[in-house]
Amino acid sequence: MAKWTPRHEAPEPLEGPVVATVTGLTILWFVLFLVQLPFYGWFDDHGHTWWLWTCLAGGGLGLIGIWYVRKRDAAIKRAAAQDLTATPPAEQGVSD
Repeated sequence: MAKWTPRHEAPEPLEGPVVATVTGLTILWFVLFLVQLPFYGWFDDHGHTWWLWTCLAGGGLGLIGIWYVRKRDAAIKRAAAQDLTATPPAEQGVSD
């Protein structure tokens, strides 16, 4: 079996409001669950109860995701602060 090699360099990961995005989508999953809950009988009659449980599972996994991205964001900020204190900036404009 031949080894696969990429043809181009991988792009940089996108950074943005990750915590807000995961939180918003988690809320959306729970809202979808709550909106569908009054129609449980219809879903049950037609064999679509998995729709409700998918939304509930998405909300539950979203809670884990919120915990994860908040910890990740805090670790990134800690590492950035540590890098700033560990390496002093180079002296500028110093000539002998």
